Amino acid sequence: MKILHRGELAKPEMAPQTGSTEKETRPVSAFLQLFTWEDIRIHNGRGQGQEQWLVIDRKVYDVSEFSKRHPGGSRVISHYAGQDATDAFVAFHNDKSLVKKYLKSLLIGELAPDQPSFESNKKKSLLEDFRELRCTVEKMGLLRPNYIFFFLIFLHLLVLDAASWLVVWYFGISLVPFLVGIAFFTIAQIQMGWFQHDLGHCSVFRKPKWNRLLQIVVINVLKGLPASWWNHLHNQHHAKPNCFRKDPDLNMHPLLFSLGKTLSVELGKQKKKFMPYNYQHKYFILLAPLALVPFFQLSIFYFAIKRKKWLDLLLIVSFNIRVCLMYIPLMGFNNFMVYYWLSRYLESTWFIWVSQMNHIPMDIDYDKNKDWVSTQLHATCNVKQSLFNDWFTGHLNFQIEHHLFPTMPRHNYWKAAPLVKALCDKHGIEYKSKTLLTAFVDILHSLKDSGEHWLEAYLHG
Repeated sequence: MKILHRGELAKPEMAPQTGSTEKETRPVSAFLQLFTWEDIRIHNGRGQGQEQWLVIDRKVYDVSEFSKRHPGGSRVISHYAGQDATDAFVAFHNDKSLVKKYLKSLLIGELAPDQPSFESNKKKSLLEDFRELRCTVEKMGLLRPNYIFFFLIFLHLLVLDAASWLVVWYFGISLVPFLVGIAFFTIAQIQMGWFQHDLGHCSVFRKPKWNRLLQIVVINVLKGLPASWWNHLHNQHHAKPNCFRKDPDLNMHPLLFSLGKTLSVELGKQKKKFMPYNYQHKYFILLAPLALVPFFQLSIFYFAIKRKKWLDLLLIVSFNIRVCLMYIPLMGFNNFMVYYWLSRYLESTWFIWVSQMNHIPMDIDYDKNKDWVSTQLHATCNVKQSLFNDWFTGHLNFQIEHHLFPTMPRHNYWKAAPLVKALCDKHGIEYKSKTLLTAFVDILHSLKDSGEHWLEAYLHG
């Protein structure tokens, strides 16, 4: 069969009646154009005109303009420009009816009939089995939230937050209540972080709008961070985990750390040395959380002002004023500075070790446009389940299941885990699961290995 190239016509399709404003829609041709995968690949946002096309279920969409107003962030959708985004699209969107109104106005064509449904470098059998697994997960109700579970999560973090103030108010600021108050404040803040993470993935309520509203309450009002900033960064991480220049979690490379063999050898051959990377496994423990505190504090204001997120900015400022008014009258300004910033440093330490134990020891490279399953499994690993591990990590010890099904409520990860492991066994993919201590130690081992690769390339490359 002859391949119909760009510009040739396919079956007629009526222009959609979206009811949107003229600015939000554009006319759809009475005929859809047919494209080849090569047509798609060249529209990756980097060529002439910087057009961004992607494929979802064989339909071709031009997201060049829409990416700037994409509710999940502008960059996350751009990371799939020139690629098949079918499985990523399904993974991120539970409410398909909500997003269809956006897709209709972006449709420009479809793949030609003799074009395969999968890109040549994708594992067809693996994706077919994963999509069948996805249907099984939906039929089992594993994407439905348990409201009692999340209510108790929310309640326990509110109790911890209140306790951090009440201890100091009732017992004063002698050493023991001061340290107990810091402990309660730190635990409350990290647990708020895990809970807002659930809300950001729309896994607490079935309707996205309720997740977004409560996320603003938790992260903006109770934590002092903008929800839009978190979602902008975190959605990119999930779209392309451990892919340099697409996963913001790798932005510590190369300024502070050298990550992964490929990037470390490349850095060494370029004779670049921002830090003594061969010692990074020693300074990670102190420097990583210490650097994260000012990075968060500065970047949130930069983000909110640059993108004109005035509500986020107002709520951030309100949080800081509220915390000052609550604690300074009880302990004075100097003691409050110690109380607050020591808590933030401890929270940062907790966050760094939990968030990086699943990723730094795994494959780190540039985007190779692998299939959805391979992309997630090569970049993630699990930590053994226990009541403590579940609570301590916000259930991110089930990182594999979380990345394959980002909208799945965390209380269902353990139910999906055997199904995912069976899929991995069938296709010969390693399903890594470790103890919590081993996962922490592997961060340092990985950094040591990366530092040695950098040093070898720096000296002899």
